[in-house]
Amino acid sequence: MKPTQDLRGINFEEGYIAVVDKPLEWTSTDVVRKVKFTLRKLGYRKIKVGHAGTLDPLATGVLLVCIGRATKLVDALQAEEKEYVADVMLGATTPSFDLEHPVDRTYPWEHITREAVLEALASLTGERLQTPPVYSAKKIDGTRAYDLARAGEEVAVRQALITIYEMELFECELPRIRIRVRCSKGTYIRSLAREIGESLRSGAHLTSLRRTRSGGFTVDNAWQLEDFLEKLQELETKRDFLRIENNLSHLPNAKKSTEA
Repeated sequence: MKPTQDLRGINFEEGYIAVVDKPLEWTSTDVVRKVKFTLRKLGYRKIKVGHAGTLDPLATGVLLVCIGRATKLVDALQAEEKEYVADVMLGATTPSFDLEHPVDRTYPWEHITREAVLEALASLTGERLQTPPVYSAKKIDGTRAYDLARAGEEVAVRQALITIYEMELFECELPRIRIRVRCSKGTYIRSLAREIGESLRSGAHLTSLRRTRSGGFTVDNAWQLEDFLEKLQELETKRDFLRIENNLSHLPNAKKSTEA
């Protein structure tokens, strides 16, 4: 089920993976609901839609939206390595490790050099344990950690085994740095930003995040969400599609022509 920019002739119940560039401030669930709503208007009343790997509302980039039988591939797709480009601000922390909350503490950063940043990145590369942010979708006794945190309750999030395969320093305009990260499933880049600050004897938080790759799917080949929804709305309804397919089934290469 390879992504294609031509949706004509696709029976979405059979399975389709839409590689979407998730917009800023949309949740991953928002995207799934919008796609599902649009498909239902086309007559796919009971179709399943899911995503393979959550992106925070303040992140953009590759979100794999699995439709129909492709939802069976969600677990396998989630297990693939991911790649991100992240902006990190040194010298300050926030409770959520990103811009969802205002700065709660500032730290000296003037002692930090480019060489020190490179050393910090190297020290955090490899397989290790990582503590997810308390403002995360991790469940604690059935409740999302962010719901507990927002209710003012003390949250103890269990560490997870992750792997940072590679980190590259793209830009270093202190106190801001931009990095490329290639990592395993379950890695929180917000937590990585926090860890970078601690490694530099300072603080840090994430100011922007873009997922550029998930497994073999890249942002260069992703749909803009608005364009994908527009293309869906231009399609014939499921009933029309099935009628066309049945009427042409006796002709040679009929299936091929409906997928052209």
